[in-house]
Amino acid sequence: MPTDRIRRRFVVHGSVQGVGFRVAAAAEARRRGVTGSARNRFDGTVEAEVEGHADAVDEMAAWLAHGPPSARVDHVEADEIDPRGDAGFRIA
Repeated sequence: MPTDRIRRRFVVHGSVQGVGFRVAAAAEARRRGVTGSARNRFDGTVEAEVEGHADAVDEMAAWLAHGPPSARVDHVEADEIDPRGDAGFRIA
C-alpha cells in the first residue's frame, strides 16, 4: 500500500439523515477516487471513513463540510485512523 494514503473518520452533525447524504457521499467518493464507508448513527449524525491520497481525502473532507444541497451541515469532527486498504465505498 502506498505510504501517501491516509484514512480519516468524520462525524457529520446537522440535518444529514433522510436527505440522501450517504448516497451523495458515495458518488463524491467515486468521483475523487477514495474508498471507505458512510453510515447513519443513532444520534442523527452520519459517520464516514475516507481513505486515499491525502489531497483526495482533503477534497472529500471539504465536500462533507457542506454535503448535498438537501442537507444542512452544522459541523464535522475528524480523526486520523490507520489505513485499511478498502476496495470501493460502502453505504452501511
